Formats: sequence, structure tokens, C-alpha cells
Amino acid sequence: MKRPQQITSVPGPKALSWISRDSKMLSPSLPREYPLVAVKGRGQWIEDVDGNEYLDFTSGIAVCNTGHCHPEVVAAAQAQIADLIHICGSDFYHLPMIELAECLAAITPGSFEKRVLLANSGAEAVEAGFKLARWHSGRDKAIAFLGAFHGRTMGALSLSASKAIQRKGFSSFVPGITHVPYANCYHCAFRMTYPTCDFECIRFIEDHIFRTFIPPEEVAVIVIEPIQGEGGYIVPPTGYHGRLKAIAEKYGILYMMDEIQAGMGRTGKFFAIEHFGVVPDIMTLAKGIASGMPLSALVTRADVMDWTRGAHGSTFGGNPVSCAAALASIRVIQSGLIQNAAVQGDKLRAGLNSLQQNYECLGDIRGLGLMQAAELVKDRNTKIPDKSLRDKLLQGCFKKGLLLLSCGESVIRFCPPLIISSDDTEVALEIFEDVLKEELLSTQ
Repeated sequence: MKRPQQITSVPGPKALSWISRDSKMLSPSLPREYPLVAVKGRGQWIEDVDGNEYLDFTSGIAVCNTGHCHPEVVAAAQAQIADLIHICGSDFYHLPMIELAECLAAITPGSFEKRVLLANSGAEAVEAGFKLARWHSGRDKAIAFLGAFHGRTMGALSLSASKAIQRKGFSSFVPGITHVPYANCYHCAFRMTYPTCDFECIRFIEDHIFRTFIPPEEVAVIVIEPIQGEGGYIVPPTGYHGRLKAIAEKYGILYMMDEIQAGMGRTGKFFAIEHFGVVPDIMTLAKGIASGMPLSALVTRADVMDWTRGAHGSTFGGNPVSCAAALASIRVIQSGLIQNAAVQGDKLRAGLNSLQQNYECLGDIRGLGLMQAAELVKDRNTKIPDKSLRDKLLQGCFKKGLLLLSCGESVIRFCPPLIISSDDTEVALEIFEDVLKEELLSTQ
């Protein structure tokens, strides 16, 4: 059973030197989680500049689903980079872009004809989807959700409502966007309980928002995540997306699914929305699509992507090297990683559930596949978030060689590469519990 190896203090002397240089040159807006200075990644392991080795349960924020530097992805990128690094896909044609578009149309939900736009990042794909929804519908309004995160560019940020700090100082935002509560059953905005609530959060949209505030015939799109990512790994209950999609169809509103973090096999299905049996009109993909190469995609019903020549484009979107990496990544994911995500996700969830029985601070455990989360609370009855403990756990795990990330107000997310083994899961759970014990003992 391989374990993380720390050969220096963490962060080590070389890391501290590089961090000092970084602090003088890089934007202070970058939200660094802890002082990791990475130089090498292989599979589920990261090596820092001092030679310390870490078990990565972040996947570079759910990006390296195939693991770091998967040999098949590396080989595909190397072969492509030797032939053609760039030709603007907006102005010319190249083979990997066409092949990837055909592949994405085949694997995404829906048997209808589709069209694809390739871009550089999740935020850019969201911007494109938002623009397209307005173009196609001739409407200018949108429904988005409290707790949502869709990116930091102005349109994507206008749709986001995850953390106030992300929006502070940047108004005015794109007009016409109304945020409503997501189906966060652990912290229900309506103080109700599922299933007796009968989806009050959806009824609220039709009976209040549409009746008193926004005429539904002016709403172009509902923009939503299948599982909220940055908002806290919030998994909505069965039936939620189906009921919401029905409302959209009733009023001719497009249903746009942001699969940027939850997609590409992470939840034990290729796309998280497949767990809910709903087919969206528009999907945005990024993160795990190309194993770390900059790429995103907008996939829609063919009749929806009806904008005209020059209405949208991108110089670097659909870069040949990124497309080659994406095609290889999809092949690797299809070769057993989706099934492994389901198996290891069950094991990880069972381990976290077991810990919850022994530690009152673990208020809620939730997730699907290898998209799991533990919410830290000060009191299980009041569910008051314990951000301080969450932050201490992240730092403590880092020092012991386990990389984790935060999300929500006091949540730790577990989103490792889909290649992890049962041994890796056991090691991660063991380190997490060790750090949790130490932090709780230190406060007694």
C-alpha cells in the first residue's frame, strides 16, 4: 500500500522560495488553498519542488480524471504537437476538431442531432451557451441558482452565486438574471423536508417568480448544475431535474446543464445528469474533457445552435493538441474508469459514512461516484458551518501528504482521479481521520 512521502518540512525550503517569488509577481486574486508547489504528476501522485510526494484527491479541481500525465493522453498530445499545434478553428478546418465534435455528439445524452462549439475554458463555454440561448429564443432573461458557480468572466459570474467575494466589486452584472434556491435539502431555504416538501423550491419558481416578477415567456434559459460543485457538492433529490425540466418545457425555456465539474465519468456515469434521467437542450463541458489541456465544449440540440456566421468564435477554441488529448481522454475514460469511479465512490462514501457515526462535526456526507463531500458543522442540530475546522483539516491533510479541496461554506470535497485504487481510498480515509482526531483533541 503506497503512502505519501514527506522528506522535508511542508512546505519545504525550495517551495518557500518559489512562493516568495510568486507573491511578488502573480495576481493576488488567486485563491491558493495551501502552499503546494508542484513539479511532477503521475497518476494519482503529485511531487513538489522539494521532492515530497502527495496523494492527490483533487485531480487539479476535477480536471485530471484520467490521472496526471496518463501515457495515452501524453502520446496523443505529443503526436499532434509534432504535426500541427495551431490553426484557428474559427477560420479553418482541422481533423481533431471535427472528430471530437462527432465524438461528443455521440456520447452526450439525447438521440437527436447535435452541434458542438469548442472553446478554451468552462467559463467561456458558459458564456457561449448563455449567448446562444438568447440568440435562439429571442428572449433576454435567465433563471440561475443560489450556490451556483459557472465561472468568473462577466456573463458566467452574473449567473454564479456561490460566494459573495467572487462578485464583490464587479457590478453591474448582466441584467435579467434571477437567482432562486437550489434543492439543497440539508440547508433548505424554505425550512421544509424532502419528500413531503413536494419540491417547494420548484413550485416557488412557477407560483412566485413567474407570477409576480418575471413573465416566463421572457425567460430564455434555466442554467443549472446537475450537482452543485463549488456551492458545496449539493446533490438534488431524485425527481428534481425532471420536475424542473418540465417547467422549462411548459414555457418554452431552454434547459442548460453545466457539467463542467460533474461530467466526464466522475459520478459513475459519463455525465451526472444521466443519474436523473433528464436530457438537457444545452450542455457545457470542460475540466476533465482533455485531462488538463485547455479545452471546453458547448453541445446543443442542432436546432438550437442556429446562430449565423460570425456570431461567435474563438481563436484558440478547439486547439488541435487539446482536441487530440480530449479524444484520448475519452477513450481512457470509456475503458473502465467510469465503473471504477462508481466502485471507489461507494467505498469512499462508506468510509465517510462510518466516520460520521463517530464524529459529531461531520454534519452531512453526500455525493455521487468520486464526487463526494463532508460538511463540517459546529452543531448537528443547528447545522452551523464550522469553516475554521474545515480549513484546519485541509492544512493538516496537506502536511501529511493528502491533497483535498474546500467548497461551499464549510465543506471538504473528495474528487480524486478516476484511476484510484481501493488502497488509495483507504489511505486517504486513514489520513483524513488521523488529522480529524488531532484537530479535535487540540481543541479539548
